[in-house]
Amino acid sequence: MNADMYNFLMHLHSIGRWIVLLLLIIAIFNSGVAGKRPWIRTDARTGTFLMIFADLMLLVGLVQWYFGPKGYKLIEENGMSTVMKDSYFRFFAIEHITGMLIAIILIHIGKAQAKRQIGDKAKHRNTVIFYLIALIIILAMIPWPFRAVGGNSHWF
Repeated sequence: MNADMYNFLMHLHSIGRWIVLLLLIIAIFNSGVAGKRPWIRTDARTGTFLMIFADLMLLVGLVQWYFGPKGYKLIEENGMSTVMKDSYFRFFAIEHITGMLIAIILIHIGKAQAKRQIGDKAKHRNTVIFYLIALIIILAMIPWPFRAVGGNSHWF
């Protein structure tokens, strides 16, 4: 992959994370304050948009991981034992992608909970639980500029 394409995907992935985080916060807030309110169309739409954007960011991330310099190439060039010993290499080659896969699976489970034939209060509670766990994992797995692994990354 050439540098221009990689940089484009990096910026797309970086901006997309803010959309996913915003949609997650909106979905958590809506269901968190819902109480006994019925599950409405807006709740379903927010979950659908969240799932779509999370899946798109997964696809962009997988392309970056496989074709870019910070994922599969690290393992291929250095070997798995070297990657696992270096915290920077391990974060991008293993931890980031694994954490994000788990978070996206949790988002899908949370969305599926809303489709179950259970009470509205239980739907809101279940989506809050799964979305909140996904949010925590995503926040932990983002290479923020203030972290050692994100030292040369940007907010956008």
